[in-house]
Amino acid sequence: MINNSTIESLAEKITSSLPSGGKALADDLKKNLRVGLNSTLERMDLVTREEFDIQTELLARTRARLEILEKQVAELELRSK
Repeated sequence: MINNSTIESLAEKITSSLPSGGKALADDLKKNLRVGLNSTLERMDLVTREEFDIQTELLARTRARLEILEKQVAELELRSK
């Protein structure tokens, strides 16, 4: 999941683009943006880059193992004929 510092950074960038002078409005908007972004990102059910990389490596090892097993099955089938 995306961490709070990323959400905070994104909310800060959005509010910093607002015209100056509305400090209370900017603070309120920043708070609401943070809550809205966090809620939206949680519903998206995202994974971290670390989790993605782990699953990618696991899939690569599984595919390699599957190729080895497919070759062994093919060899056994040839022997049994």
